[in-house]
Amino acid sequence: MADDERPVLVTGGTGTLGRTLVRTLLDAGRPVRLLSRRGPTPAAPAAVDWVVGDLRTGDGVREAVDGVAAVVHCASAPRHPDHDLDAAVQLLLAARAAAVPHLVYISIVGVDRVPFPLYRAKHRVEEIIEDGGVPWTTLRATQFHDFVAGVLDALSRAPVAIAPAGVSDQPVDVREVATRLVELVDAGPSGRVDDLGGPEVLTTTDLMRTYLAVTGRRRPVWTAPVPGLGGFRRGDHLTPAHAVGRVTFAEWLGGVSSRTGRTGGRPGRA
Repeated sequence: MADDERPVLVTGGTGTLGRTLVRTLLDAGRPVRLLSRRGPTPAAPAAVDWVVGDLRTGDGVREAVDGVAAVVHCASAPRHPDHDLDAAVQLLLAARAAAVPHLVYISIVGVDRVPFPLYRAKHRVEEIIEDGGVPWTTLRATQFHDFVAGVLDALSRAPVAIAPAGVSDQPVDVREVATRLVELVDAGPSGRVDDLGGPEVLTTTDLMRTYLAVTGRRRPVWTAPVPGLGGFRRGDHLTPAHAVGRVTFAEWLGGVSSRTGRTGGRPGRA
């Protein structure tokens, strides 16, 4: 598969994971095609075959999937979870018509257990892909370091930092997820594969203290109950049996701070 000269199509290629995946594929010598609603920015790699289209309406999707070796579906709309369902249907219709040999989907650990709209939508997308008539692979990963840092940033802007009581997390480095996705592209259709979790399960209090220490914010931490987090308090979003990631949250934060030169506030994206 690694010698296949056909491109790998990445949906959501301008997002946190998508950008990293595109770079990882290019570094592996794989031709890359990217589907986006907008044209390329000056920072886009010149080697990428950029297709403008809209997964929700289907515009440009048939052109995007034509002649590809595989599709890695990273596109998602966290603020509008129902859009994920529309996108999945349009992508499957086009991929099936084009006889795409492999569709890889990145999902989230706990989508079948956590009663959040986004999680429910992504679980339904998993089912749509399983029944879509295109050979498939689905990988569930825990939340990215980037996302956890963004949440902690929002919860630490006041004079007192808030840490939701009874909740732990298992953040993973997006680069490790991208590397795993490239491996799965090369492996061919594999169905539902083992989850990919970060190396540590940490309480939100510990995560907050680490975030404050690395970013240079001085705040007392108040561990407080937050309603509506039952699934997270049960640990339904964790996969301690698959803690295969290597980069810890503290290491990731330290790396971002050293690259950006920032010691306060949100460390930014990796």
